[in-house]
Amino acid sequence: MKHPVFIGVDEVAAQLAQSPSGLRFIEVRRDDEVVAQHLPGAVVATLSGDLSDTATDPTQGKRPLPDITALQSRLRHWGITRTDQVVVYEGAPSFVAARAWWVLRWAGLERVSILDGGLPAWLRGGHPIGGLATAVAPSDIAVSAGHLDQLDAERAAAMAARHRLIDARTADSFAAGHIPGARNVSSADTLTAFGTLRDTAALRELYGVEHDSTAPGFYCGGGVAAAHAVAVLAHLGVTAPLFVGSFSAWGADPARPITVNQGARR
Repeated sequence: MKHPVFIGVDEVAAQLAQSPSGLRFIEVRRDDEVVAQHLPGAVVATLSGDLSDTATDPTQGKRPLPDITALQSRLRHWGITRTDQVVVYEGAPSFVAARAWWVLRWAGLERVSILDGGLPAWLRGGHPIGGLATAVAPSDIAVSAGHLDQLDAERAAAMAARHRLIDARTADSFAAGHIPGARNVSSADTLTAFGTLRDTAALRELYGVEHDSTAPGFYCGGGVAAAHAVAVLAHLGVTAPLFVGSFSAWGADPARPITVNQGARR
């Protein structure tokens, strides 16, 4: 199996039926989320517990990246190896699977894909469900940080000044306050009514990018919806940076300007 950014449920189901060895599922949840059905043998990752750090410095944003040593320990506990094809999925459209994709790619894993449409698409396709993994042999995987490009507040401001920074939140959140100069393309607009990715032509038009485009940068509230946008651009062949701290980090510094509708906080 190849490892595209987004992978369809039928392709994954075929791989599961024909050659399941080395195919690993990670079910990604928000912290209070309950998922009743699962892809067979999945392990569970939570947004705050596994994909974010618990640091309390507000200038890092509400969901800073996890400590790389802690992430490595989790990957070993899950039995993930570098030769595994890892498929991350979510129980309902919420972009947390894309956060997992970004974090794992940032840690140096290459064979990682997002299940297009998540669990709902899997169930609509009539594909098998099963129990979560119960006894997994630990791995000895070693990972390191920094394999994907990140923006800090200064780089984000510079990109916004050139109108190359995209806010991935909803239009209402954007209007309530955003980084001056940013433009709004909600990550929700990348999905069909069924929660699957729109076609390539529609996505290119949405973001205004081609293969040789200068990549925009992305932010959201806490590095989740924007991670999805970065994944979509990777799907389009464009490598884009993520401001992980996003607006929660930007707004924690009272010296940073914020545009609110037609006004600005100075």
